[in-house]
Amino acid sequence: MAVRLKALADPVRLRLLREIGDRPGGESCVCDLLDVADVSQPTLSHHLKILRTAGLVAGDRRGTWVYYRLIPEAVIEVAELLADIATVSGVAEECR
Repeated sequence: MAVRLKALADPVRLRLLREIGDRPGGESCVCDLLDVADVSQPTLSHHLKILRTAGLVAGDRRGTWVYYRLIPEAVIEVAELLADIATVSGVAEECR
């Protein structure tokens, strides 16, 4: 989980994940992501590799382009972890 959270800690990767998830069918061509990220192609590839390694996206080559899709289960696991952390149980004791 730490690898996933670290991958999401970068603003560019977070924006890419959101963009991929917002596309019809939850997938996007790398050619479309170049405009969104406002980074060079090698830098974009680096960010996508980190998201792939973290298990947040998967990529499929179709001809000369790679199409990336969200892995919903991975994103849900991150959301559930954060929801668990945010849940407050009981009352904090006063410091003495």
